[in-house]
Amino acid sequence: MKIHLKRGEKIYINGAVIAVEQKCSIKLLNNVTFLLENHVMQSDMAKTPFEQLYFVLQTMLLDPENEALTRQMYWHLSDSLLFVLQSSDLIDGLKKSDELVKCQRYFDALKILRELFPIERSAMKAETRNDETLNHEKAVA
Repeated sequence: MKIHLKRGEKIYINGAVIAVEQKCSIKLLNNVTFLLENHVMQSDMAKTPFEQLYFVLQTMLLDPENEALTRQMYWHLSDSLLFVLQSSDLIDGLKKSDELVKCQRYFDALKILRELFPIERSAMKAETRNDETLNHEKAVA
């Protein structure tokens, strides 16, 4: 796999942070876990349940020494979400992510979760509108 990096960009490979001083390409010749800087989510940005799940999964990649603990957190959050989700798109996406995590394909699971962010936002907006309509109907009655 070949990765192109811009000057000053960082890549996380097997828990190590690598910053490049100039534009370069890196060719990964074996199976490694990596995360590009633009895919790293800071903890304060993880506000929704799927963003929080993403953050936990990302931590498995960035901090391999604590993978067992973060893996438990991932499964706890995933199980909780599956229990309450109503959107079939979110349920199907989460199940795909779970299968990838079981196979330790964390990068691919992160990609699936990123694709679910807009679906989650949409579902949350729809739920908020439904709640507002229900509250309005109760107030009128």
